[in-house]
Amino acid sequence: MLKHRGFPSRLAGTDYQFTLRRANKAGATPLKARARYADRKPADRRADAAFLEAVLEHFGDQPFERGNLDAGRLSWFLGREIVPAQEPFDPASYEALLRADLTAIQISFPDVLDNFEIVEDDDNGADWA
Repeated sequence: MLKHRGFPSRLAGTDYQFTLRRANKAGATPLKARARYADRKPADRRADAAFLEAVLEHFGDQPFERGNLDAGRLSWFLGREIVPAQEPFDPASYEALLRADLTAIQISFPDVLDNFEIVEDDDNGADWA
């Protein structure tokens, strides 16, 4: 299991976990998309935003290995803000590749992207200064 050095282990001052200390002896907990409802607690929403911000700081919109990222936390975003980056996708593998979907993040968590400078590719390939 790849350990993402520098990735926050939890939301500061809370028990909202972002990473695992060690691999599960029985194998990786399978990822499965979980529904987020509008009546979630404010603390849950802060944890969601902090996790997505950490993902963007650490990986940007590039593919990344699941590694020691918490399955429960990832499952809140799977299929929406975080999508599989490979086919076939094995939800029960620590080596599964994922990536952040900036469009979905902009819709669901617009405040998270305010902290980042997004550089878009020009359609004709020109590099504008």
